[in-house]
Amino acid sequence: MRYRLDVVATSIVDVVEHAGGWLFDRAVAGWDVTVLVADLSDSRPLRILGAEMLELETVLSSGGQGRRPHALAVACDVCECDPRARRGLVNALGDGGIEVVVWGEGWPTPPEARVDPVLHRLSVAAQAFKAQALTAAAVPASAVGTTEVFRSGLSGLSSIGADLSPVG
Repeated sequence: MRYRLDVVATSIVDVVEHAGGWLFDRAVAGWDVTVLVADLSDSRPLRILGAEMLELETVLSSGGQGRRPHALAVACDVCECDPRARRGLVNALGDGGIEVVVWGEGWPTPPEARVDPVLHRLSVAAQAFKAQALTAAAVPASAVGTTEVFRSGLSGLSSIGADLSPVG
């Protein structure tokens, strides 16, 4: 059985900029990575990172299409704009069996959820592939750093999220 990671965002560029290195590292480790985005533009940047793409609206309107990932990554701006995405994120945070990471600012963490900052150190390969994905997305690749920062529900990290470390 392969682990599944679903990523929810409004655009491919947002995913590549904020989580591209982490997605690449997961894909190389054997995870099935699917990015659910509202903007179905050129999927080449995601393919470079080893991810597939689905239309976000189709998945949200079907109530998730029976999707049950082991990990979920969500851009805060999606939760601000869509109550279905917000409900899905809150449900995943409460599940305890799903690793949940969020990137971006502006979305307040629900009081019932424990969400802490975590850091992913990109492998050298992830840095190179993220730079190529950014170039394919017409974004200057000079923005590639050695880490990506998320907020995460830590309950699921002990089992499958060893590549994320608490920020402290």
